[in-house]
Amino acid sequence: MAEGRRMTVAAIQMSSTPEKEENFETAETLIRASVSAGAELVALPELWSCHGLEKVYRENAEPVPGPTTDFLGGLARELGVYVLGGSILEEGPERMHNTSMLLDPAGELASVYRKVHLFDVKAPDREYLESASIAPGTEVVTAKAGAATLGLSVCYDVRFPELYRLLALGGAEVLTVPAAFTLQTGKDHWELLLRARAVENQAYVVAPAQWGQKADGRWTYGRSMVVDPWGTVLATCPDRDGYALAELDLGYLERFRAEFPALANRRPEVYDR
Repeated sequence: MAEGRRMTVAAIQMSSTPEKEENFETAETLIRASVSAGAELVALPELWSCHGLEKVYRENAEPVPGPTTDFLGGLARELGVYVLGGSILEEGPERMHNTSMLLDPAGELASVYRKVHLFDVKAPDREYLESASIAPGTEVVTAKAGAATLGLSVCYDVRFPELYRLLALGGAEVLTVPAAFTLQTGKDHWELLLRARAVENQAYVVAPAQWGQKADGRWTYGRSMVVDPWGTVLATCPDRDGYALAELDLGYLERFRAEFPALANRRPEVYDR
């Protein structure tokens, strides 16, 4: 896949609806377009297959592996790329999981991550209680994608730097953050948090996002982006469906970590809790 420790990635931006088939069509169009533009790893946003009305979430939940991983696996195999399935709602015995998964170029399910931190907050626009229907995950997950090691996360996770430090210490070079940030929090915090996670962990960040007004009237921020280890935004999306495309130079990342060894200079004996 990636040649010479380089990999081209695409962070896809969508404004998903409660209609799964409609979202599948949009996702397929954007995946194919991004691959035609050179993407070797394509990442979808949080809850890309169904978003906007909580009353339909349970009926759209499914097992993992299941129909959605089959759909994404078929595209990954046909196009010869890695596909990060943003996140979908995974069936559970009582509550669901908000689950991200990586499909490899053979179409196989390579890794699964269940969102650890749940969005239970009083935001400026409304109160959110994700834990009412979603059960938290319990595992920190890294995965190989060609030349790169990915660290998987979902949306609200980005506010918890300890998760990303564990991912970096576990070998992650590229942190994936599929999201559906609210407009109110996104305009002030989205880019700030993504760039902070990139700088403090000396890693690339790939952050595909939902944008626009949802079926329940609330707004999501969008601005899908790719950030480099220095905190520079390499690519971002305007307010429409599309993708942010950028080449990741993993050789540069390796050299940067060696020359500026912030991770190696940690003092866990002082502050490890």
